[in-house]
Amino acid sequence: MGLGVIFTVGCLAALAGLLVSEYKNARTGVWIFKPIASTLFIATAAAHNAHASAFGRWILIGLVLSWFGDVFLIPKSKGFFLAGLSGFLLGHVAYIAAFWGLNLPPAPTAAAFLFLLAPAVFVFLWLRKTTPPEMMPPVVAYIVVISAMLSAAGIAGWEHGEWLAFSGALLFYLSDLSVARDRFVKKEFLNRAWGLPFYYGGQLILAWSTAS
Repeated sequence: MGLGVIFTVGCLAALAGLLVSEYKNARTGVWIFKPIASTLFIATAAAHNAHASAFGRWILIGLVLSWFGDVFLIPKSKGFFLAGLSGFLLGHVAYIAAFWGLNLPPAPTAAAFLFLLAPAVFVFLWLRKTTPPEMMPPVVAYIVVISAMLSAAGIAGWEHGEWLAFSGALLFYLSDLSVARDRFVKKEFLNRAWGLPFYYGGQLILAWSTAS
């Protein structure tokens, strides 16, 4: 059994501990299991020698930035939330750099981005009424960047067969809807029950995509 598999299984085990901790509102458990799970998706990419290619290095940077985003989201203050949001935003920029490094054709990538503006506008309208006004600018910036990331991932799949990476990017994109709902619409365990598996599944898939 390779290290990548061992780290992946460990990440999923830590995810299970995190979900139980979230369900029981056990903050100590969250502080223990969340950093472990996030460290292990970085380790999974490292086990696949992500550093050996430009694509892998950018994915690895994105995973590390996501690690900081995960940890900053554990506290409940607005300042830490903005720090976590910034970590994830920069992580998506790193993923965009990874996909653009595959020499994506500009026109189809722009078309994919324009296509994703429709769900982006829907999410904006969904969050506008319940999000504090001072939080809207960073939220809008995040929506734009993650839409750009997913559009680049989609074209990377279409042009270069990077469907594994696209699947990871899509799961990450969807998982952020649970974060937005939990933070700005209705806070409940149901958001984390599906959002966290989507998130860690997406990050693990992105980590595995560096193997190729």
